[in-house]
Amino acid sequence: MPEVRRLWQALSESQEQQAHHLHWSRFRRQHQARAQRFHRVRRARQAPAVSAEPAAPLRLLGVPALTDEYWEQVHPLLPPQKPPTGRPAVDHRLVLEGMLWVVRTGSSWRELPERFGPWSTVFSRYQRWVKEGLWARILQVLLPSESAFLSSA
Repeated sequence: MPEVRRLWQALSESQEQQAHHLHWSRFRRQHQARAQRFHRVRRARQAPAVSAEPAAPLRLLGVPALTDEYWEQVHPLLPPQKPPTGRPAVDHRLVLEGMLWVVRTGSSWRELPERFGPWSTVFSRYQRWVKEGLWARILQVLLPSESAFLSSA
């Protein structure tokens, strides 16, 4: 609409100014169309094409459920439930069970059942524990036979 208004106003101007406005209007439309086309091409290159058939999720069926025995072994590795300042964290056991559910089923974090709490909480804690090296230690407790695969040696 602003483009039409500008052209309408140009009708009351001299022939030279009208020619300038028409040239500018044509240039602007061509430039915007070209920019939009290149934008689409760039976005298509950045995001891979989605295939019609989604890939099957990777399932790690060997990860055991978090029993009371495993929890007693893992619990000392975890940070304190109540930090020195701020709100208490969501229950570590519940969050860890959510992480193990995602690993076992191969589902996305957003598909995490509500019983494990908000998926974003479970995901952010997982990211933090991976960064701190805590997740590797938890897996060493849960998967002792595969601890050779987790070592850096």
